[in-house]
Order: sequence, then C-alpha cells, then structure tokens
Amino acid sequence: MGNTESNHEMIQPLNGIRVLAAEQMQSLPYATQMLASLGAEVVKVEHPTRGDLGRSSLPATSDTEGNPVGATFLRNNLYKKSIALDLKHESGQDLFRRLAKGFDVVAENFKAGTMERFGLGYSDLRKHQPKLIYLSISGFGNTVDTPYSEWPAFAPIAEAMSGIYNFNRGDDEEIKVSPVGALGDTGSGLFAVIGVLSALRQRDLTGEGLYVDISMLDSMVAFADIVPNYLSLGKNPRTPSSLINHGFKIQAGEIVIQIGREHQFEALTKVLGKSEWLIDDRFNTRSGWVENIGIIRTAIYDWAGTKSLITVCDNLAKAGIAAAPAFEAEDVVNDPHILAREMLIEVPTGGDHQVLTAGNPVRMTGVTKRAITAPPSLGADTKSLLQDELSISDSEYENLQSLGIIN
Repeated sequence: MGNTESNHEMIQPLNGIRVLAAEQMQSLPYATQMLASLGAEVVKVEHPTRGDLGRSSLPATSDTEGNPVGATFLRNNLYKKSIALDLKHESGQDLFRRLAKGFDVVAENFKAGTMERFGLGYSDLRKHQPKLIYLSISGFGNTVDTPYSEWPAFAPIAEAMSGIYNFNRGDDEEIKVSPVGALGDTGSGLFAVIGVLSALRQRDLTGEGLYVDISMLDSMVAFADIVPNYLSLGKNPRTPSSLINHGFKIQAGEIVIQIGREHQFEALTKVLGKSEWLIDDRFNTRSGWVENIGIIRTAIYDWAGTKSLITVCDNLAKAGIAAAPAFEAEDVVNDPHILAREMLIEVPTGGDHQVLTAGNPVRMTGVTKRAITAPPSLGADTKSLLQDELSISDSEYENLQSLGIIN
C-alpha cells in the first residue's frame, strides 16, 4: 500500500492555483487537501506555538520529525506547506495581507466574523485583489444574519441541527453522535471544493473574484434531505421507513439489504425459496414487509447458513438485490476493491505505526496522481515563504521571531 505515484512530470487540473488557508481541525483542511491532491499549492497558516488544533487530537503518533501529532491532522494535511503566523498580532495580520496578494484563493474556517475583526475579511482583501476568491467555512455562515452566528460549531453540532440524529430514531433510543464520523466537516469541505472550483471558472469568464460562504448546518441539511422527503409530505421523520433498509445477522456476521420496490421483494422471495410470501397478506404491502421483518430475518439467516459475507451478498446481487457486508475496519483495509482503487494511502510519519488515510476518490483519465508528501511540521515553510514572497531579511525575521509573531 506504498507510494505508487508516477515520477513523470505532474499534469494536474489545479496546477498553478495557489491557496492561502488559515485553517484548523477538519472542515477546511479536508477541503484544501482535496484541492492540493488535484494540483493546487496550499499554504497552511497556523498559530506559532500550538499550531492547528488537529495536531493535538487523539489518537496520536509522531510526525516525520518525531513530534507528537494527532490523527485529525495527519489525515487532512497531505501535500501542504505550513507557515506559523500569529493573526491576533497586527504584524501577523500585515504579513498575511501581504502574502495574500500572491494567491488565487484565501480560505478560513474560524467562527463567523473573526477574520473581519483581524482586518482580513473578504471586503478587506478584495480592495487590492479584485480577482481574489475568498472561501469561508463556519458553523452557520457569514453572509446571512442568523441567531446562531456566535455559536462555536464542530461537526456534531451541525449534524444534530440538521435532523440527522432523529431520523428513524425510536423514542427511547439514545442519540448516536457522529454515526458516520465527522460528516459535518467532510461534507462541508466537499461543498467548499465545489464552490472554489465554480468560483475559479466564474473568474475565467468574468475576470472577477468572489466570496464562497459555506455553512456547516446548510451542508448537513442538504445531505440529510429530511424535510422534503418526510415532513413536507406529512410523514414524521421518526417513523420507521416503509421499505426494507435493514441489517441482517447471519452466521458470518451482518449484512445490509435495501428493497424498496415490489419486483425486488419478489426476487428476494425466489432467492430464499419463499414464493408463498407473494400471496401472503402479511407481505402484500411495503409497510407489511417492515412490520414482519422478523420473519424475513429468520429466513435470511437460515438461507445464508455458513456462507461468507461476500458470498451471500454476491448471490443476492446476482438476483438484482442490493446487499452489502457490514465491514469492520480490518475488512475495509484488506478489501480488494479498496486496494485496487488505492483508496487507502500510507501517510509518511516518524511513528512506529502505519497510518492510513483515505485516498482521493476523484479519478480522472489522463491526470497524473500527485506524489504523497507528509503533513508539514509546524512552521516548516515560514522562513522560505516570507523571504521568497515578501523579501523579509534575516534581521526582520529574527525580530518577528523574538516578538512571537512567527515561530
């Protein structure tokens, strides 16, 4: 699972695009890593002493220089450079402002209004950079008044407010927080990437930059799709679904099956040898399938016997039934599909453990995959960037260090 990237000259869609990102944790780092994987140059701006908060996340290992570093940081910061700037200090703000002039995109994911207070908001920078694309990711957005603008927000905050946690949940069932990991972050990051790519295209057409404003709550409402499909049609989202969309235990583990149409149910009865269900009043409606799911569970368990998860699902697939094994983490790591499509890549670190992260799911013909580079150590590129971009002298650099503005 090592680096199989081509050594040929890099030909990637975002070659030449430069992104200056004041970012932390996951939503924006995930988005900028995606942009970087497609060829953009991403410079990560971090606090000079603590760095990105993701560096101190758990579980943790060591970076390439032996410093402790958290998994959240490792999986969201491949391909990037790091510059350490204290943006609360006027001199740090001035350096950021000057650096921004050399970039196509400025991005940030602080609480709404923070960059404006620093004098680094979109309206501040666009005065001198009309072609600048500015991206903000926040819990509740920056461009529309909202009663939640002052609330801090991590992924589960946006997830909870979208209605996801109460979807198909029993009245006595405890909320499962972040059931699919930090969807509030990664989902928002994906919308951010779409926004930036669209803005770059718009700039090609008009010559003008624009502001991309992503709200994590907006993103989760878009993902959840609960209101139009349920409440607006008079159905309580807590009501169990009227289709088979369940997990089924078998001897080898557990599988998931989705059946929502009558011809699919008929196919299932044939596979299970239960054609009599087709004239059984208990199963003559979709709601009847769910009301009698226990009978279906028993039939599937008996039919599957000792067959493996993959064999069971393969047999169902051949009958036109959508089914999948409920993988454990070890299954994912060793799955032939995942391996063939290089969807897990090894993160270069200095730790004893092999650290894997998700690869880029965007596959394009004729595009050279970017060679994997380790997440940067804190401020690894501060001196080179300040001297190359802003012609900062050694004495100026040392003075900035002594004031704690850079590391």
